Amino acid sequence: MFFERPESGEVSILVHLSIESDKEREDPIEFEELALSAGAQPVEFITGTRKQPSPNYFVGSGKLEEIAAAVRAHKAQLVLFNHALTPSQERNLEKVFECRVLDRTGLILDIFAQRARSHEGKLQVELAQLQHLSSRLKRGWTHLDRQKGGIGLRGAGETQLELDQRMIGQRIKAINKSLSKVRSQREQGRRSRNRAEIQTISLVGYTNAGKSTLFNALTNSDSYAADQLFATLDSTLRRIELPNFGTAIVADTVGFISHLPHQLVEAFRATLEETAAADLLLHVIDCAHESHADYIEEVNTVLEEIGAASVPQLKVFNKIDLLDGFEPRIDYGENGVPKRVWVSAQQGIGIDLLLQAMSEALAGTLVAETIRIAPEQTRLRSKLYEKGFIEAERIDESGFYHLGVRLPKQELERVMQQGAVIEQTPELVESSDPVWTEGEQARTA
Repeated sequence: MFFERPESGEVSILVHLSIESDKEREDPIEFEELALSAGAQPVEFITGTRKQPSPNYFVGSGKLEEIAAAVRAHKAQLVLFNHALTPSQERNLEKVFECRVLDRTGLILDIFAQRARSHEGKLQVELAQLQHLSSRLKRGWTHLDRQKGGIGLRGAGETQLELDQRMIGQRIKAINKSLSKVRSQREQGRRSRNRAEIQTISLVGYTNAGKSTLFNALTNSDSYAADQLFATLDSTLRRIELPNFGTAIVADTVGFISHLPHQLVEAFRATLEETAAADLLLHVIDCAHESHADYIEEVNTVLEEIGAASVPQLKVFNKIDLLDGFEPRIDYGENGVPKRVWVSAQQGIGIDLLLQAMSEALAGTLVAETIRIAPEQTRLRSKLYEKGFIEAERIDESGFYHLGVRLPKQELERVMQQGAVIEQTPELVESSDPVWTEGEQARTA
């Protein structure tokens, strides 16, 4: 029902009004990109200005006739409004234009319906669409105004509208039940990662900031990435190895947009909980976009709404290849923790710096020490190698391992609790004749 789309784009009229009473105005350029992402064929873009919307038609009588004339001239199949319309305004406009009318929320929901691939994603989109549709049911079933039984069973019955509302309510209840199972499965996965002490990093950012391209560059994967709004809808998790830190999980998530429809925030709460439960947020920003400062604020607003405002955040300014003379770098805060990284995911520029910054942001301050562990503690030694903490190694005549390590302070404390001892006068790394075990010299070179 919701996922069947025509192969060719629908001829569409775009309408954008600047409402003087609105404190936050929609972006007409972004609106056109949304229409194109949905597969529409815009043939005319009608703009105007009003002090406040008309209660019946949103637009005034003059603008109403202008749009109706454009619909007739182009034989348009659809009129798209860059605003939130009330159900009655949509119905009134459709009567005048004699074609479908869709507001900004409906347009975004349609894009999400096209992008959904996983079972969970489709459920979440259908839930959002049903919630949006429930207030827009039309009284178009006059021939079935009352459902009546046979002799002796006649009564008021239910109107077709009431039947539709009940069916939608039942479907919403069923979807919520399915999504609750998904939520419990995600929670179980998070508990497993916590037990294994694996940190989670979640990519967030405005739609089309380059999150999926960056995700692929970090994880060497091939998730779908395209230069269009909401290219990614289904959440993807991948394991990566961070230098001087160890294993972490990176999650690619759906992009945000200004005035994200409330239905979507609610429907995607199971997915967005991954963001709220993350140990670090990579806030990906298209630094070449003229409105990137506004987009940062929009993303932070959504993060606050989903309860992720308190999660540590590392800003990743992407697409520096589109700026003149910009080199990749890490910007540190006053506390010495990375705050911003400048990269180009498309060109693979600065990815090594980003991995370093991610390690430092997760680990806090890294400490360099020389530790000694007993010959029988080979499992501890292997674990340190797995996490990339060991930079050099020497074995003495008694078989003790002397390890030059660089690791987070809390990791050092954990290793000491397992029997490692910090050497007060280390001569390991500077030793002129270290004894290397087979294969370790290549790993630490």
